[in-house]
Amino acid sequence: MNTDFLATLGVAANNAGTSTGLESMDSGKYIESYSPVDGKLIGKVSETTPEQYEAVIKKAQEAFKTWRTIPAPKRGDIVRQYGDALRKHKDALGRLVSYEMGKSLQEGFGEVQEMIDICDFAVGLSRQLYGLTMHSERPNHRMYEQWHPLGIVGIISAFNFPVAVWSWNSMIALICGDVTVWKASEKTPLCAVACQNIFHDVLKANDVPEGVVSIINGDYKVGEMMTKDTRLPLISATGSTRMGKIVGTTVAERLGRSLLELGGNNAIIVSKDADLKLVLTGAVFGAVGTAGQRCTTTRRLIIHDSIYDDLKAKLKNAYGQIRIGNPLDENNHMGPLIDKDSVNNYLSAIEKVKEEGGSMLVEGGVLEGEGYESGCYVKPCIAEVENHFSIVQHETFAPILYLIKYSDLDEALHMQNDVPQGLSSAIMTTNLREAELFLSAAGSDCGIANVNIGTSGAEIGGAFGGEKETGGGRESGSDAWKAYMRRQTNTINYSTEIPLAQGIKFDL
Repeated sequence: MNTDFLATLGVAANNAGTSTGLESMDSGKYIESYSPVDGKLIGKVSETTPEQYEAVIKKAQEAFKTWRTIPAPKRGDIVRQYGDALRKHKDALGRLVSYEMGKSLQEGFGEVQEMIDICDFAVGLSRQLYGLTMHSERPNHRMYEQWHPLGIVGIISAFNFPVAVWSWNSMIALICGDVTVWKASEKTPLCAVACQNIFHDVLKANDVPEGVVSIINGDYKVGEMMTKDTRLPLISATGSTRMGKIVGTTVAERLGRSLLELGGNNAIIVSKDADLKLVLTGAVFGAVGTAGQRCTTTRRLIIHDSIYDDLKAKLKNAYGQIRIGNPLDENNHMGPLIDKDSVNNYLSAIEKVKEEGGSMLVEGGVLEGEGYESGCYVKPCIAEVENHFSIVQHETFAPILYLIKYSDLDEALHMQNDVPQGLSSAIMTTNLREAELFLSAAGSDCGIANVNIGTSGAEIGGAFGGEKETGGGRESGSDAWKAYMRRQTNTINYSTEIPLAQGIKFDL
């Protein structure tokens, strides 16, 4: 397989990488990145030591002093240049994402396009960091609010979107005047190094101080340094609910801010009035895209009993056509899981389904033989279950789709909402009343609710995030930028007296 794209991005197999992207920092201990595609070593990066972490944070503090004084539209122009650089490197970076993480090449390209899109969004936003003007009750006074940058934003990202989620946070934080420190997943560290290499060239061309964007490498211990560090006023963390509870608690103890994007357990309600062609496309991509390793993956299909058997047969036929193999081959629909631990979790979930009384409509299993030597390729499967099964209430990061029957919409809505997570949801229906009820306060309790599209594939223009154990955070579009800034209310007195609010008199 041609891997010239690795050298193009500066992550060749003999590259030890750096801890920061600012200067060469080699701790002598390395994180090795093996591709789930073929099991081969791609490269390695140096683990960040506490001493190196301290150097990174001090460099970021100094950079912030300069970066915050650069006018926001100018900061936006630098982000625009990064977007242009990503356009230039889209093919190579998309291939690295596919090779290091295992998602299909089209999804790898799509992830880089998402980075480009958020750069474009951020450029426009850099001229729209609006505050409000309020009328004062005191004569000859003016009141208004403005927004200021927070400082250093710590970003902890997950393996399944090794570059896009960082860009959602970092591009918005940068135009807000913040600087960022990024701890990427130890399962996809080379993607982070590649993004840093590209950005470093842009910053250098604009004579921007070192430390505006940095990366650190390591496991949860490096993340702990970030979450406990009072110099990082905001921690944006993407990952499991278990991880998010630890991060949220730790940051709250120091009265910091956290932006949490955690697990999903997403359902599509399929009405008797649904267009089944739309259902098949939305559900199958939602269930098998990224090998079921998206937080927005479709995990449950709640199907009206009058069409249950018909849709079940169509799904079984569609699953028989899914091509599984090397994700860099664009003929394949699905690549591998990220590693063998994920494979074991997948197998364990299937056994749990059977133990709880579920039945397999499409059997799962690990693929073996030529092309599957990494041991990370599995079959997407379908199980018929009840919503209350403990395994159904749990998010398994794998291509397992659960089918559940319902009789009336109230029952379907109850089942959809009756899980701990609340990220993405959808209803497939041509019935306007059903669609409007689903989107009402009495409908979906998720942060994302769609009609006649699946649960997966959010656009950057809308705020992304969910409720309940999904963490409550919002990233990307709409007014999510406010999470990266601090609000300040200002009052200006341009009179010759000091009248007090609420009519209070204080005469000397």
